[in-house]
Amino acid sequence: MRWRRLPCASALVLYSVAVSTGCGGDGGDEVIVSAGSSLEPAFTAYAERAGFDAKQSFAGSDELAAQIREGVKPDVYAAANTALPDQLHAEGLVAEPVVFASNRLVVAVPAGSGAVRSIDDLRSEGVTLAIGDEGAPVGDYTREVLARLPDGAAILANVRSQEPDVSGIVGKLTQGAVDAGFVYATDVTAIGGQVDAIELPSVVQPEVAY
Repeated sequence: MRWRRLPCASALVLYSVAVSTGCGGDGGDEVIVSAGSSLEPAFTAYAERAGFDAKQSFAGSDELAAQIREGVKPDVYAAANTALPDQLHAEGLVAEPVVFASNRLVVAVPAGSGAVRSIDDLRSEGVTLAIGDEGAPVGDYTREVLARLPDGAAILANVRSQEPDVSGIVGKLTQGAVDAGFVYATDVTAIGGQVDAIELPSVVQPEVAY
């Protein structure tokens, strides 16, 4: 995941900016963060390393957007796509969003498993997949990929589990409940050694922006 610092005016801010300049209150206040599940390792480590008080909630970006519509008011809303923040901004619920990080989608398989060795194997009879729910960023990105593949319908037919966020997909993989799943590259890194990544061809790779 690649990062860059943001101006204080954005609703999507790096913690250091929020704390040091007071985007969410004075520098000593607790910063309330709602962030997509795939950001949990990076945001948790950053807050611990920086040594400031952050109340963090991680879930599917669509679920967090629904909470904001219901009245939850975090200092920072960090989503795994641009569509949800743009919608909330149009509704007057967050400040103007700014892209602050990028990622890429991969096919993850349990480490050492031989059931899936390439994308072509995803369409094979008996292969089981986990993907994100429609509406969840990881699920929408996955459907973009499948729509660009000539055998996307056959791959979709092998889906056995649809999860509300990427952590649910990772859970299915580490439990051995499925043969493969579409996740972010950073998720594979975060659980180092438990799953392997199969890269997607660049022609089908979606633009993953936070």
